[in-house]
Amino acid sequence: MTTLLDIQNLRGGYGRVEVLRGVDLRVNAGEMVALLGSNGAGKSTLNKMICGLCPAWSGSVHFDGQDLSGAHYREVVKAGLIQVPEGRKVFPNLSVLENLELGSFTRARERRASNLDKVFGIFPRLKERIGQAAGTMSGGEQQMLAIGRGLMAEPVLLILDEPSLGLSPLLVEEMFSLIRQLREDGLAVLLVEQNVGQSLEIADRAYVLENGSVRFSGLPQELLGSDELRRAYLGL
Repeated sequence: MTTLLDIQNLRGGYGRVEVLRGVDLRVNAGEMVALLGSNGAGKSTLNKMICGLCPAWSGSVHFDGQDLSGAHYREVVKAGLIQVPEGRKVFPNLSVLENLELGSFTRARERRASNLDKVFGIFPRLKERIGQAAGTMSGGEQQMLAIGRGLMAEPVLLILDEPSLGLSPLLVEEMFSLIRQLREDGLAVLLVEQNVGQSLEIADRAYVLENGSVRFSGLPQELLGSDELRRAYLGL
């Protein structure tokens, strides 16, 4: 199996405060990997370091045959490592169409029209709202828009950071169905979530981050099969 993302001994933090303490993580082509952990475990810091938004102190990030350790975030996007950030972060005053078009600003610009059609196929609701200002849409619709904008860049690997955050239970179900569909279409996904149960249902493998270190990596059934791990890290 081809390794797409290979992170080794990644350390870093803010100022003198160490947040990540030697993280190793791997995502293979076509694989859905869940990264689980409570608030403050270091999940968002890891995302920022992978995507070039925050420099690592040491360690390496290799992606699709390239060394992206210390690379500028533009180079990360050009390589096809695309993140959908926590909290959606759509451009509220721009229309749905304008938000989506911005997704292909750095990558896949020449296939913008065909990729728009693909996104509208996955999210028909966005097509219905094509001229609407993004800030006037519901939270669930904004999350769809954020994922759609990520897909416009033709990701080789898509990082979804807390996609179910702040959504109603019904919308959470819908969101996880859509994420499962992306994986079935062959896209590699790193799913960063606090929603343990549903993440483990659709993941091929899982990592649990605690205090900046990987405390578990393996198959979802191994994680769910250990009473100690379930109690300690999943609250189950």
